[in-house]
Amino acid sequence: MTVKIAQTEGVQQFLKEASGQLNDAGNPRVKTLVHRILKDTVNIIEELSVTPEEFWKAVNYLNELGARQEAGLLVAGLGLEHYLDLVMDAQDEEAGKSGGTPRTIEGPLYVAGAPLSKVEARLDDGTDAGTVLFMKGQVKDLDGKPVANTIVDVWHANTGGTYSYFDGTQSEFNLRRRIETDAQGNYRFRSIVPSGYGCPPDGPTQKLLDQLGRHGQRPAHIHFFISAPGHRHLTTQINLSGEQYLHDDFAYATRDELIADIRFSEDPAAARAHGVEGRFAEIAFDFTVQSSDTTQEQGRMERVRALES
Repeated sequence: MTVKIAQTEGVQQFLKEASGQLNDAGNPRVKTLVHRILKDTVNIIEELSVTPEEFWKAVNYLNELGARQEAGLLVAGLGLEHYLDLVMDAQDEEAGKSGGTPRTIEGPLYVAGAPLSKVEARLDDGTDAGTVLFMKGQVKDLDGKPVANTIVDVWHANTGGTYSYFDGTQSEFNLRRRIETDAQGNYRFRSIVPSGYGCPPDGPTQKLLDQLGRHGQRPAHIHFFISAPGHRHLTTQINLSGEQYLHDDFAYATRDELIADIRFSEDPAAARAHGVEGRFAEIAFDFTVQSSDTTQEQGRMERVRALES
């Protein structure tokens, strides 16, 4: 493209018209965002000499992305979800809010309304022959005091790397539970060791990653929402030690403080003490939350989630 028209008065006025800047109706914030997106898009088209064929290929890609419901996967893979965490980390630092368990990405696979248990729960439905996992820990504040009645909302993949609700072969809320801590902030659960997984190989996210020379693999991990009255909501996940992609997560979710030491045992006596037979695994992981007296900080960020009204 040799013609340069993006900065001409006519085009700039056209972009204001297209984004609603010249009328009094609509949403001012949406207008501002769309206007900026249009300006940046035409600049990209002009500066990088985007051809009509490339443009319509991109439009079709967006159609494929929506049809496969992979937009949430793509923003994780391109690091945009992690970038939001970096922005919030920087805002916290500027505001003098430090300490506690680090946040990391939520991902696109949370489902609201998992069964609620007191102190302990079993997450799996017993149909997956994976290694039994026992996990326990404590929720504390920055002074090390236990936080009672915290809701530990936990979810993870099965040994095939898929999640209930999105994988119709699994039972309802399989590997998903909410656990209310006791007076000492303790929680514990039995589940199975999750598997790492990759983007669907035939999906639009992996197709783009292929063009970038990148893989789409994630290490085994377990997601958490940690919510307690009087404390900031925490969205985080732990990655399991020893995983191949532990420090090469395509979604950029690994943080050193969030690597959980998973210990495997084949001790028959220890297995019997847990009420199981054969090989099993254990994880101990504590969460530390910051105090907050604002309703906004105590609640989780608004976004569209499955079964959340």
